[in-house]
Amino acid sequence: MIRQATALLVGAALLAGCGPTRTSRVGRLPAPGRTYTADGKVVRVTGMKALPAPDGSMPAPAGASPVPPQFQFLYGSAEAAALSRQAYSALVAYARYRKAAGDGLVLAPNATLAAPQWVGCAEKPRAAVFDADETAVLNLGVEALAARNPAAPFDTAQWARWERTGAAATAPVPGAVEAFAALRSAGIAVIVNSNRSLANAAGTIAGLKAAGLGDFTLGSDLFLRDGPGGKDARRTAIAARYCVVAMAGDQLGDFSDLFNAIPSAADRRRVADTGAVANLWGNGWFVLPNPVYGTALKGNFDEVFPTGKRWTDTQGEK
Repeated sequence: MIRQATALLVGAALLAGCGPTRTSRVGRLPAPGRTYTADGKVVRVTGMKALPAPDGSMPAPAGASPVPPQFQFLYGSAEAAALSRQAYSALVAYARYRKAAGDGLVLAPNATLAAPQWVGCAEKPRAAVFDADETAVLNLGVEALAARNPAAPFDTAQWARWERTGAAATAPVPGAVEAFAALRSAGIAVIVNSNRSLANAAGTIAGLKAAGLGDFTLGSDLFLRDGPGGKDARRTAIAARYCVVAMAGDQLGDFSDLFNAIPSAADRRRVADTGAVANLWGNGWFVLPNPVYGTALKGNFDEVFPTGKRWTDTQGEK
């Protein structure tokens, strides 16, 4: 997201010159345990505890059940709301500026992240493609249950029940309602490509509508998972009909399944931060914050803190 933020700042400066066109010390987290779904989409963070602030104070618990800090950040903080609105505002500005000419932003079949090639646009209508969970909608109801028992493993049966019946307990990601309306008014189709189950399509459609994001039709502007696998086949099908001028998600698999094939956290970060891919963040690909679950939450100590970047507090040694 650092590259994306830099791209947003550069883009804002250029636009100003050209005319319109799942941490504070309190929330710093130790390495947690993790559980994954079969498709690599969901990771539940466990065992997290907030550390004291520099003055020694601790965050006040919410009643008898303190909220784990990762949930506090994503679902309760002004900072997460600001990040989400920032990403959506930049996405709308980029999509409006981007014309339906040249190539789109969906990787062509057989392309690689090192040498990306794109599905062309020709005379196709424009579209922006979004993930659903924690990108367009916040799953407040089911995540409130998870926050009360963060050590519990991810429950696939419970999640299926949530998809079917949880519409009234969702909320829009900050900025999503306004962004979807602005895109539609500019003639840019809004398409949701989610790994929610096709069997629970009615519940997903109800949830998107309840969140104020509009009406969606399966197979037209809503694409869901039907069996194992990632999102690339659905992305290719969307790109065959539309010039995809922007994409947004909270996991890198929301942009290409190729990211999910990289096992090492360090390699995954390197690939995202080098070459042509590095230039896409904020320039067509937009990431939403999610410290609660997902493929970002992995990496051993040496991967997260390289040995060449360690520091010893010699005065603090005893």
